Amino acid sequence: DPRTNLRSALNNWDFWTLLPEALHQVTVVMSDRGIPASYRTMNGYGSHTFSMINAQNERFWVKFHFKTQQGIKNLTDEEAEAIIGKCRESHQRDLYEHIEKGDFPRWTLSIQVMPELDAEKVPFHPFDLTKVWPHKDYPLIEVGVMELNRNPENYFAEVEQAAFNPANIVPGIGFSPDKMLQGRLFSYGDAQRYRLGVNHHLIPVNRARCPFHSYHRDGAMRVDGNYGSTLGYEPNGFGQWQEQPEFREPPLKISGDADHWNFREDDADYYTQPGNLFRIMPPDEQERLFANTARAMGDIPKEIKLRHIRHCLKADPKYGAGVAQALGIPLSDVSDA
Repeated sequence: DPRTNLRSALNNWDFWTLLPEALHQVTVVMSDRGIPASYRTMNGYGSHTFSMINAQNERFWVKFHFKTQQGIKNLTDEEAEAIIGKCRESHQRDLYEHIEKGDFPRWTLSIQVMPELDAEKVPFHPFDLTKVWPHKDYPLIEVGVMELNRNPENYFAEVEQAAFNPANIVPGIGFSPDKMLQGRLFSYGDAQRYRLGVNHHLIPVNRARCPFHSYHRDGAMRVDGNYGSTLGYEPNGFGQWQEQPEFREPPLKISGDADHWNFREDDADYYTQPGNLFRIMPPDEQERLFANTARAMGDIPKEIKLRHIRHCLKADPKYGAGVAQALGIPLSDVSDA
């Protein structure tokens, strides 16, 4: 809250319930998945849609998934309260101690792959961050394993100074019309330049592990020789710093007018995927979803609670009825509101 600086359930739920596309993520957060037992026992998702370019220079849309090999384990609110009362850094401690004793956590890296033209045919917006791709249509393809097998020797040097940026890609991986990704491609690099300096890519934890050519010169804290006397422009007649056209992406077809973009005109189905998620939960997890939602809402105004119940009813009647019952609100109040 801007006045109290306290977390505000009212602000959270007022915002979420005015954005029906948030219902899928709200359902995740309020379910058992909302509090992982540790970093080791949770999955990771790229969430955004990226692209891959094959050897024939054909584009495919992709999503990245990291599935834990330790198994999913979550905490109830009561279990989390007991843990945080003893150790505020329980997740970090758990990860550090398991790596330190050689019990290295691993995640299976898989991708979903969508042919480029499928994006125009699927019944959902494939570049919408609030949507998932059905696995039955685009199954996971296993491509590798990520293993964490060393703890930082110095936390500040190797973690606090790390500068992640989705704009840093290798040849063969590209971007997509995902609006949120487009914003992050700009904002992450800008934030790192402000936080760590214009030459943050020379800090050891961020430095490239192989030689590369770049026109990036000068700036504060340039400590690597600044490319010496090599030319700083291209094209030039000396064969230096030549482009590599083989890494050029295929053209991306676009259509429509350049105008203010209203995403609601592209997609108005906010309830199918939250309903599908609710229906795969066993009954006991559904009950915890209802209870967690009611507890998180607390004493916020009834109108906001009614707003959320209406969204849940559209996703699945049992979802809405369960939340209403947990909140002590008769369904007749919902339909009359």
